[in-house]
Amino acid sequence: MNIFDLVGNTPLVELKKISSELAGVSIWAKAEFRNLSGSVKDRAARAMLLEGIATGQLRPGKTIIDASSGNTGIAYAVLGAVLGYPVTIYLPANASRERKTILACCGATVVETSPLESSDGAYLAAKTEAEAHPEKYFWPNQYNNDANWKAHYNTTGVEIWEQTGGKVTHFITGMGTSGTFMGTSRRLKEYNKNIEVVAVQPDSPFHGIEGTKHMDSTLRPGFYDEKFPDRFVTANTEAAYEMTRRLAREEGLFVGVSSGANVQAALDLGRTLPSGSLIVTMLCDSGFRYLSDEFWCVPDEVAGDGEGI
Repeated sequence: MNIFDLVGNTPLVELKKISSELAGVSIWAKAEFRNLSGSVKDRAARAMLLEGIATGQLRPGKTIIDASSGNTGIAYAVLGAVLGYPVTIYLPANASRERKTILACCGATVVETSPLESSDGAYLAAKTEAEAHPEKYFWPNQYNNDANWKAHYNTTGVEIWEQTGGKVTHFITGMGTSGTFMGTSRRLKEYNKNIEVVAVQPDSPFHGIEGTKHMDSTLRPGFYDEKFPDRFVTANTEAAYEMTRRLAREEGLFVGVSSGANVQAALDLGRTLPSGSLIVTMLCDSGFRYLSDEFWCVPDEVAGDGEGI
């Protein structure tokens, strides 16, 4: 087996305890933490790097460079190591310690940018460096590379359709680059135009849901189409934190906060749907990338030794 074959074909799991709160509606989730580097971003990273090689833009002697809030950078680092290319990642300084450590362990060079400028600041800094030295870098530009969303069109959407036996009625997920949402939704709509695709956004520009964008207050990805979602819903940071804790304690799924936001949004959506509806969402990455984040610890549950979850 080629190590690149460890990207994609992730399990679809039913969230039975969460779904039990609904009247005849089930919530299923793609376990994207089962990908090679541990997140949904492996799919897009693989597609962008392989396209770069196929077109001759990525060739020996070049360094892979891009901006990331963490997961895509880790995917580049892992896949770059396999392919034999050095990797430089521009990353907001407030990214979790775990993500920085993983990047370093995989040999990536990390350039930290202002946390006040979030992922936009990292993007602009990487863009400046890449455009100043095109002979040195291959810049996939994940926010504006069609290979990003096409990776999900060609894989994620197909997998969901097949794994549900064509019974999926709703697809709902948050957006960072929007590649997962746009690509998966387009493919599902081709299978059945009546599948409702729902985009999740933080309810404020100032939020704590890592890996997601509040589109009205940030640089928009080039392939994002705001007219495509059938509807938008918002995710509250504290509610996302609580659902992330619930997923670990009730479903045995130790995932990151963007996954919690997705499942909370799916649960809220499910309360409005008729019996028989089947919702699919994304578990984007593992909770191990956020162990140092304080949201795992709930004040009234903390024991004398200071331990939380």
